[in-house]
Amino acid sequence: MKVSELTGAALDWAVTKAEGFDSEVDGPVWGMWKWATDWGQGGPIIEREGISLTFENGDWTASAPGRAVRYFDYSPLIAAMRCYVASSFGDEVEVPEELMTESSS
Repeated sequence: MKVSELTGAALDWAVTKAEGFDSEVDGPVWGMWKWATDWGQGGPIIEREGISLTFENGDWTASAPGRAVRYFDYSPLIAAMRCYVASSFGDEVEVPEELMTESSS
């Protein structure tokens, strides 16, 4: 799936995987991570990774230092988490099928 299209549970799953945590959909820690909607979880990643956020024409742009990675969204946290995932895995990531349908709905 294209990182630029990740939302919801699919984006949280990809960030969980990038962070090195158990990313099994049925695993013991799944569901406690809300990286793309909880600043208390996603904010420290932004700070640690040096992801910069800018706002222009109604969209947020997230970019990582020293990398040609830029992602956009109406939500700064979603843009930043997409940027982080792309920095870890590239422009596409394999997402469990059951999360892909949630992401597109």
